Amino acid sequence: MKTHCWVQASASDFSGPLPQPRSGHTAVNIGKSKIVIFGGLVDKKFLNDVTVYDTDNDMWFQPVCTGNGSDGKVGPSPRAFHIAVSIDCNMFIFGGRSGGNRLGDFWVLDTDIWQWSELITFGDLPSSRDFAAASAVGNSKIVMYGGWDGKKWLSDVYVLDTISLEWMELSVSGTIPPPRCGHSVTMIEKRLLIYGGRGGGGPIMGDLWALKGLIKEETETPGWTQLKLPGQAPSSRCGHTVASGGPYLLLFGGHGTGGWLSRYDIYYNDCIVLDRVSVQWKRMPTSNEPPAARAYHSMNCVGSRYLLFGGFDGKITYGDLWWLVPEDDPIAKKFKTASSEGVQERDTTTGEKEGLREGSAIAELQRRLEISGLQSNPELIIDEIEDKELIHLASRIDSEEAVSNMQAVQALRDHWMKSAPQSITLKELRPLFHDYQRLITRHHIGNVGSNLELVEFGFPGKGASFRFYHIKSASQLRLNDIPNLLAEYKQILSYTHISRQSYTI
Repeated sequence: MKTHCWVQASASDFSGPLPQPRSGHTAVNIGKSKIVIFGGLVDKKFLNDVTVYDTDNDMWFQPVCTGNGSDGKVGPSPRAFHIAVSIDCNMFIFGGRSGGNRLGDFWVLDTDIWQWSELITFGDLPSSRDFAAASAVGNSKIVMYGGWDGKKWLSDVYVLDTISLEWMELSVSGTIPPPRCGHSVTMIEKRLLIYGGRGGGGPIMGDLWALKGLIKEETETPGWTQLKLPGQAPSSRCGHTVASGGPYLLLFGGHGTGGWLSRYDIYYNDCIVLDRVSVQWKRMPTSNEPPAARAYHSMNCVGSRYLLFGGFDGKITYGDLWWLVPEDDPIAKKFKTASSEGVQERDTTTGEKEGLREGSAIAELQRRLEISGLQSNPELIIDEIEDKELIHLASRIDSEEAVSNMQAVQALRDHWMKSAPQSITLKELRPLFHDYQRLITRHHIGNVGSNLELVEFGFPGKGASFRFYHIKSASQLRLNDIPNLLAEYKQILSYTHISRQSYTI
């Protein structure tokens, strides 16, 4: 997998008016030359505008749409968290939310003539809902799964024939996924994949399911299968996007919760790939800092590039546009050239040079571990001798045998090496977490006062997964994080060959 680069787009890169900030909108690819953005929410205002990106000419425009609907409406009412699916030149819209109301109307926009039509459908009509997800099946059908109807989370599957305009609720045998909303769905050949979402009672999910039996010609009985794939799986989330590009499905962003003493919101900006060839999760390697974390954004595939727009992080509604491109892409090369030309030459002190080398080492650590959001200030990670909480705990664990603080620390590490997750107490968790971060930082970056060059010491390259390194506080950990944290900590001790003899005086 190629290393990619994030490049923020500016108004000067395009002609025409850029879309205004929003979240909860939809953005669909029409053919290979258009991305059509519809609706969304900003500052409690629901939108129903249409903004189009002409990918061939790098041009944004807002078409003047005509149309006819009930009550003389030209097009759909303002809304967010609806579904949008493209088939040929048509963009189909269903449901969503406007204020506190869930919607159940169905519209199509003909993008050849920019005309809206409200469609009267029949059959097994789905209930009004928001936060559902849908995908095209072939070139004439749409499949929709789940959502929230204002009273309950849904787990139903509906298939619409866009030619006959008949809805059919799919009868699925066997085990079915828990009800959810805010999930993603992606049609991969003959299977519908769903990932994540918020479930009944509020928990956020990280499960992956596949639905078969959507292609009539295959005569398969519809049924769900839960997939548990190897690799670096994404954390549980909702409001993320999944974009299909070649052999990869790229998952970006989303919203989750953290903490186990108190719950709080987490927004993500990581890039995780589902490799369809090796059938495993991977972290996409990126060479620079990602955009701000967000959810309910849009991400579209444009050739070998991905275009990110909008989203919400709990406080800010974004209107920025970002390209995610391979490092050899002309956009990335143009960005690097502009960055180097914009840096003014100046003399630097020895301290400044050390800081630059340190930053480069941290960036290299991020690239090697294929994780984002690393600690930007490693000075926050103090030595063992200065970690009073660690020393105090270590002296209690090895009060009789240790003749030095460092021997007591090593005894504590030996204790953790032999411990089971359920035996870790609350008093141990923070010192354990800080030692975990300390060891990763130290053994990827040279000792204090050195050139801070990366050291090679036997970490297993891309196989290493340090998913908690970027967390700023142990209070953000959940109870179910402890087994994984302890397992990774034991791996670090094994890889670095730290032993009691290392601290013998």
